[in-house]
Amino acid sequence: MTVAVKRTPAVAGMFYEADPEALKAQIEWAFKHPLGPGKVPSPSSERRRESLGFVSPHAGYMYSGPIAAHVYSRIALEGPAQTYVIIGPNHTGLGTLVSTMVEGVWVTPLGEVEIDSELAKKIVEISEYADIDDKAHRYEHSVEVQIPFLQYLFGSKFKIVPIVVWEQTVEVARDLGLAIAKAARELGRDVVVIASSDFTHYEPDEVAKKKDNMAIQAILELNPEKLHQVVTTYDISMCGPGPVMAMLYYARELGAKSAELLKYATSGDVAGDRSSVVGYAAIRVY
Repeated sequence: MTVAVKRTPAVAGMFYEADPEALKAQIEWAFKHPLGPGKVPSPSSERRRESLGFVSPHAGYMYSGPIAAHVYSRIALEGPAQTYVIIGPNHTGLGTLVSTMVEGVWVTPLGEVEIDSELAKKIVEISEYADIDDKAHRYEHSVEVQIPFLQYLFGSKFKIVPIVVWEQTVEVARDLGLAIAKAARELGRDVVVIASSDFTHYEPDEVAKKKDNMAIQAILELNPEKLHQVVTTYDISMCGPGPVMAMLYYARELGAKSAELLKYATSGDVAGDRSSVVGYAAIRVY
């Protein structure tokens, strides 16, 4: 009998509570927060396939949790997808240009979530850049912090494909987004892509909001090339343009027509210090 690969939490007790009950309370706090949706959602038991992708922040829950809660409030309304492909930027530098895990489970204080092995392998097979690489995931938080929200809503009624991206170019993002779309089509999978990214890092609040608005406009136009151009031209310190571009290519390939900004705020809005902030956005593509 083979022992399942277990990816254990890297940031429990730092980015979010390590105790299961405290973590549930923290997620409920995020939903009820004045910057959050205002109430804890009731997850739909019936699946409604409407949204194709989301942008969700990945800072500590005490900072970005209320903004992320807007994404998961919407996801709750649509019921559990078969698989959530969660793409985050690679903050650690470990692993390959695009790294995914293709077997095992991810563990959080709320339990275990299975990797959609068949879909993950198919993405690697189709993509020119995606590799099977566990190292990139060992200490990376950008994918991990999304999972407890999904578990809070749906328990273990879904699977994930975790992907972290080091090389954040248009070429790599297009390849990855289209590979996910093709793999989902070939396997008949109901897939929602969650792109994990924060926006401007450590600039004054008014500067961050001005810069982030330009990046958000490009995303709302479903224009990954424009997003890359804006981030590069205006030196926007968004950490996950690659994951967001990949999500946009995926969503466009599957017929996305619109996007909406669910919520934008900065750490200054949450914590009060506006001298040096990080920007957070919750965006839906459908």
